[in-house]
Amino acid sequence: MAGKRELESDRLAELAGEASAEAAIQAAAMAPELEASLAVPTDLTAAAFFDVDNTMMMGASIFHFARGLAARKYFSSSDLAGFVWQQLKFRVGGREDPESVKASREQALSFVAGRSVAELVSLGEEIYDELMADRIWKGTQALAQMHLDAGQRVWLVTATPVELAQIIARRLGLTGALGTVSESENGVYTGRLVGDLLHGKAKAQAVRSLAAKEGLDLRRCTAYSDSSNDVPMLSVVGTAVAVNPDSQLREISRRKGWEIRDFRTGRKAAKIGVPSVLGAGALAGAVAATLAYRRRLK
Repeated sequence: MAGKRELESDRLAELAGEASAEAAIQAAAMAPELEASLAVPTDLTAAAFFDVDNTMMMGASIFHFARGLAARKYFSSSDLAGFVWQQLKFRVGGREDPESVKASREQALSFVAGRSVAELVSLGEEIYDELMADRIWKGTQALAQMHLDAGQRVWLVTATPVELAQIIARRLGLTGALGTVSESENGVYTGRLVGDLLHGKAKAQAVRSLAAKEGLDLRRCTAYSDSSNDVPMLSVVGTAVAVNPDSQLREISRRKGWEIRDFRTGRKAAKIGVPSVLGAGALAGAVAATLAYRRRLK
């Protein structure tokens, strides 16, 4: 019976990943910037896929977005502290246990439920300029540009909300982005996700689906990530590159012969690949600042 339950659980997870991937592909197809960027590319069968958090950007993009919303009084400082703690466990801890994924999923929903899609997209543009633009890793951006200069298309593939991912992709001049899709009705978020978080195996499925749709040869494609959670995505392409890798991905990369690029400063990070060290520092600092702010209020 236990074996049967495990098989059923695995199948449910697979179906959720497929639903997340399909939602991500549909959302990307609806983005006008993606359509515009597909005009007569030189290389029709090769592309690159980049994770965002700690790969393309220092820290977690959704955290920077949350900071921007908190500054605009969208939620309380205690809400931000709770979010920071959960993201610290989920994104920096490098663990993909069901409870952490569920908690992050629920927090993602709490951000958008009842809000206008247009309003949050507009805020995303502002917050990118304020808190994200200066946190782009120049080395990773140069890698993305290398693919663009070779006539290849470049997508971001991330668990962050697809609207925010598309803003980042557009500002960096990339082809487009696949991200977590929140359901909306009449231009307002419902508080439900379409599929699940675009995370882990769901990223790999999204890349496969996009490759099938766009006629890409995955053997000629490249994927970049910092996290061992993205090993499924890194494994479906011909070339995998670990960028600012956590310790587990660094070890896996060495074993598999994958290239490693580390743009972090600090001997410790460069030597052993501390999991998301810059993201961890930013999150921990935000927790301390938030608690200090709450004490001043009291």
